[in-house]
Amino acid sequence: MAAHVVTLAYEAQSDCENAGYLHQPLAHFVKRGFDIVLASTALVLFAPLFAAIAVIVRRDGGPAFFGQQRVGKNGKLFDCYKFRSMRADAAEALAVHLASNPLAAAEWKRFQKLRNDIRITPFGRFMRRASLDEWPQLINVVKGDMSLVGPRPCTPEQKDFYAQEFSYYLSVRPGITGPWQVGGRNKLTFQERVALESDYVRNWNLAADIVILLKTIPTLLYKDGAF
Repeated sequence: MAAHVVTLAYEAQSDCENAGYLHQPLAHFVKRGFDIVLASTALVLFAPLFAAIAVIVRRDGGPAFFGQQRVGKNGKLFDCYKFRSMRADAAEALAVHLASNPLAAAEWKRFQKLRNDIRITPFGRFMRRASLDEWPQLINVVKGDMSLVGPRPCTPEQKDFYAQEFSYYLSVRPGITGPWQVGGRNKLTFQERVALESDYVRNWNLAADIVILLKTIPTLLYKDGAF
């Protein structure tokens, strides 16, 4: 594990000069300040809703929250917080399902997602459709693991999908929302997602973040590209 983190960090350090304007300290300062103010405010305002969701999720006896390991800025691995939307034996159930269902295996290979995911609980499916499961990532933003807007957090295993574009991902904090969420979501292949995210990093400005945040609202309401 430690060696893997070092490898990712080295790649980020050697290639980050390709990251565009976001490589400049002032840009990082502006983006980080924007994140802290908005994320902290949202956590305070939505605290009652967070508590209500946590109570509902825990009704099946499992934990309300869980953390998935994701790759952050400079290759640092972190726990990406979510409300639990899957059954307790999710990993085992997925392995069995993919092994016995070639169509599902092909869909997983292409999108790293399944349209009909057997692991998801009924309330978890509702949360995912509304993206409520990702709201605890506001905590990640305040901690500095994530940004409000940025590339979608990826797992260490998804690194190969980025190929030579991975340096762009490593040069910034991954985001709760980003170009993938407002650009088609699951209608896009992973390669199309990588192209959108790389372009976002190369051409970042604060106005673009504000536009993406505003576009995220109707995207969630109309569930555009979600499954």
